[in-house]
Amino acid sequence: MTALARTADRPEDYARLGIAPGRIAAWEDGMRTDGASGSYEWWYFDAHLEDGTALVIAFYTKESLASWTGLRPSATAELTRPGQATRKLAVAVAGRDFSAATEQCEVRIGISSIHGRDGRYEIHFAAEDVVIDVTLRAQVPAWRPETGHFYFGPHDEHLFAWLPAVPQGAVHASITEAGVTTVREGVGYHDHNWGDASMMRLMNHWYWGRAQAGPYSVIASWLVGEKRYGYTEIPIFLLARDGEIVADDAKRVTLTLAEQFDDEVSGKPVANRIVYEYAGEGERFRVTFAREQTISRTLAREVDSAALRMLVAVARIDGAYLRFTGRVTVERFVDDELVETAEDHGIWELSYFGRTHRLAHEPA
Repeated sequence: MTALARTADRPEDYARLGIAPGRIAAWEDGMRTDGASGSYEWWYFDAHLEDGTALVIAFYTKESLASWTGLRPSATAELTRPGQATRKLAVAVAGRDFSAATEQCEVRIGISSIHGRDGRYEIHFAAEDVVIDVTLRAQVPAWRPETGHFYFGPHDEHLFAWLPAVPQGAVHASITEAGVTTVREGVGYHDHNWGDASMMRLMNHWYWGRAQAGPYSVIASWLVGEKRYGYTEIPIFLLARDGEIVADDAKRVTLTLAEQFDDEVSGKPVANRIVYEYAGEGERFRVTFAREQTISRTLAREVDSAALRMLVAVARIDGAYLRFTGRVTVERFVDDELVETAEDHGIWELSYFGRTHRLAHEPA
């Protein structure tokens, strides 16, 4: 049976894309689209700082769901300090105030920018009374799930691509707000996404998260294709220990969603505990994301873009985006005996592009 959605992992996929298994070139984190209609692209960064502050910054060629538009660059930041509401900031610029290199990660949107190569990134963001400067140094090497490309349709008609250029890194952050500057250390992450069709068309929803716990670094995601693609489920999983990858074969991963409830604002089913199980050779790992707080919530019908709101209304899309923080636990078993446990804070998200669809292995 022809797959309706798949991870591009065949030798001919690597050859066609001009990339090598297990080896990431600097140009892969450069601009991969031309910004024209029929494409989208963004560079994402997040961090959890030593004082409990959560920080998310992203640079877009256009609104992430509006692939049909031309170039409409913007940069966004979300700043969540302990005990305070998340502060959302955004800046949009004309095309002439945007630039991006193709040979490495070098993006400028107005006076905000991200520059990176060889595992070191400098991020600058400025809007309203907030200025953020971050240095990110990789502690885990760049990685991608196989080619990092996911195709949708029986003939690979559409593409979604993803490169975790820094699965985990040490962060030095300077945050100035209302003239007051704080400097903190922390743990961060950077990835890069692009594609050729709106995610509302390709995907129904996904869970995605990353964390650092003791010696372990985790990236875990579960993508669910839209109805036209058979609600195909695509697992993604990376586990590194002391900077070395120890588990990344998605075919060995299973997912359990536990303690599920309907979010009071979006109405979407949210799992209080997300459990990824990885069955290795002679050992297995269990990674649990336990929600403590919903720090961000965006509904499709409330987006800033009038054109996107019109599309949402006409197509009757009830999409939602939720971001969470909480505890992430990594457990290692040898011959079914628990031999190691590590736990720390993490950041993860639930992106719902389509109407609610419960997975066959989800509790009702």
